[in-house]
Amino acid sequence: MKARFSAGAAALLLVAVLTACGPASDGPSEAGDSSSPSDGASATPDETSTPSPSPSPTSKGVALPTDCRAILSEDVLAQLEGLPLNDAAFGPSGVGTDGTLTCIWADPQADTTSLTTTISVMNRGPALDMLNALAETEGFSCFTPDGGTRCEKTWPNTQYPVTDGRTLFWQDDILIDTRYSNLAPSGYTSSIVENLFG
Repeated sequence: MKARFSAGAAALLLVAVLTACGPASDGPSEAGDSSSPSDGASATPDETSTPSPSPSPTSKGVALPTDCRAILSEDVLAQLEGLPLNDAAFGPSGVGTDGTLTCIWADPQADTTSLTTTISVMNRGPALDMLNALAETEGFSCFTPDGGTRCEKTWPNTQYPVTDGRTLFWQDDILIDTRYSNLAPSGYTSSIVENLFG
């Protein structure tokens, strides 16, 4: 039976894994493709359809964001221009009852082009366990930029000739988790990190 690592052991393991990984690019992934939205894309997204609860700050005093656009730089927003945000066709998005922010950039009429980011509270122990597992068993590349820990991986889409991927960034009990297909704006994750942590 596989032994469970404590938070301290997980931290040491993550450090060992991270020292073997080199830094990657600013976007959601190293090799994620960026694509233009379809001509029929609407530019009238809603960040959330329900009133936003007041997010609770983490132990480091960092509050969860409540606005999907406000966390991105002008450059990143320009790369996403014309792509619907939080369309009801993709289910619940915006601010959840626990304060988690879900941002879904996707056109319901597109077959695969999409980017979904979830920003939530996650304590250090569970975060390190998850990131270690991604590095050890799923081949994610991890490194430690900007005072946090970042893990990422890309792979070919199984149905279309595009790149899919996932990028995670954890710092001060905040987890930024982005999954995408054929949509990787340059500087996307770094823009969110800068907005939240300065």
